[in-house]
Amino acid sequence: MKGRIYVADDEKNIRDILMMFLKEEGYEVETFENGNDMLKKFQVIPSDLIILDIMMPGMDGYTVCREVRKHSDTPIILLTARDTDAVYIRGFSVGCDDYFTKPFSPIKLVMKVNNVFARLINKDYSPGKNKALSMGNVVIDPMKMESSCGGKELKLTALEFDLLYFMIENKDTAVSRDTLFKEVWGFEGQVNSRATDDTIKRLRKKLNDLGSTLTIKTVWGYGFKLEEEDR
Repeated sequence: MKGRIYVADDEKNIRDILMMFLKEEGYEVETFENGNDMLKKFQVIPSDLIILDIMMPGMDGYTVCREVRKHSDTPIILLTARDTDAVYIRGFSVGCDDYFTKPFSPIKLVMKVNNVFARLINKDYSPGKNKALSMGNVVIDPMKMESSCGGKELKLTALEFDLLYFMIENKDTAVSRDTLFKEVWGFEGQVNSRATDDTIKRLRKKLNDLGSTLTIKTVWGYGFKLEEEDR
């Protein structure tokens, strides 16, 4: 098996279609009618990837995503029937890695899943940048999809990885929220700061928990700046 995937959606036809296509690709798949049941199972036996519908009875996809992010960096793909900027921004603000709008092509979703696993598991995959970077006691290597702080593993989501890489590339330079949203999120338009601020907050905590010499300073009314401090 390539990996274990949990799918939570209250529409049986979507669960069945995704299970069929993903199993054909060699994944182990378990489906759930709601987010509550999926979260309970995940807390006992974690999966390698999660596919979540946003609108479900009981706990919605946003809440499940937020709960998973409290303890895990497992990739999360959200499914939504509404393709709006607000949905996009809120999804990334709670920690999802990508999202698909219904109705969607199962084949395209499987391709996205394959890319996620290639990025996080296959060591010969490069997301377009192949130069390892370092700053302070942090090293980040896109060829191996590995990051470390003081010699300890720095566990990051795919989005956090791209964000930290971009900020180290632009170290000592203040970068605006608009620039981050365009270069890291791949989204152009008026920015709701929650998506960037919430991700920055999670990244700050992970760096601080490992005793990083790096600090992400807020440039009020503009964006952020990555600096090195003596500790």
